[in-house]
Amino acid sequence: MINKLKKHISEYFVGKEETIENLLICLFSGGHILLEGVPGVGKTTLASTLARSVECDFGRIQFTPDTLPTDVMGTEIFNMKTGEFEYREGAIMHQIVLADEINRTSPKTQASLLEAMAEGQTTVSGIKHRLPQPFMVIATQNPVEFMGTYPLPEAQIDRFMMKLTVGYPDESEELRMTKNMLAGKTSDTVKSVITAEDVIKIKEQVADVAIKDEVIRYARNIAEETRLEKRFVLGISPRAVLALVKASQAKAFLEGRDYVKPDDVKAVAPFVIGHRLTLTSEAKIAKENKDDLIQKLIRKTKIPL
Repeated sequence: MINKLKKHISEYFVGKEETIENLLICLFSGGHILLEGVPGVGKTTLASTLARSVECDFGRIQFTPDTLPTDVMGTEIFNMKTGEFEYREGAIMHQIVLADEINRTSPKTQASLLEAMAEGQTTVSGIKHRLPQPFMVIATQNPVEFMGTYPLPEAQIDRFMMKLTVGYPDESEELRMTKNMLAGKTSDTVKSVITAEDVIKIKEQVADVAIKDEVIRYARNIAEETRLEKRFVLGISPRAVLALVKASQAKAFLEGRDYVKPDDVKAVAPFVIGHRLTLTSEAKIAKENKDDLIQKLIRKTKIPL
């Protein structure tokens, strides 16, 4: 079922097999994902294709500087006929939510997503509203060097299980994308291959994937290396360790195993911890490469036998 889903998505989102796999890892482990890339490389296409492929309710929030928190969470409106306030749903009340260009809106509006991402609910006028399940936020952002962007605060960044960078396609991929467009094969024509109920069942199976204490300790030791590294402002949080373990379970499941190997942790670690780490000013002046530094720390961490 999963192989069929991966193949189906790759027909519409061309040439990014690793990105598709990591997207499914987040979906089946209950995480959220941050996609970064220049405009026009298919970030929105990937999100809408996933939602339609798994038959989930899809909502899109186009963030702009004037987007308000109530646009996201919803608000209460007074009904003059009944004399009562009624809740009007915001854009967050969908199973898969595309937070498009999230770093173009104000920090206050960005923060309106925190409760939904962490607890699966939103609170309006003191009343909690549960979000539909499965629930996943796919946020896209332009590189922070672009004008008109607001860097995401650390608390917001830490809510995303993974950050993936979508780059330019190569020649063959771009030709295939063009042919798909000319043939009318776009994300609007995607058919579902599994249902939302299937996703929930798979998530339950992923949660049951066995992981030994030694492998959990390995994930924790990687985190400790980031905390000891002086070239990072801060190491990764305990929340990040939990995300690393969950992602490793989903990685093992996608590989067809019911147990986690250290290689699973090693494979997902760069995507789980990379966006949570910031180089110090001295490291930036020395032109250190964050990705290379993370790989060195992972290789430095002793692998359990």
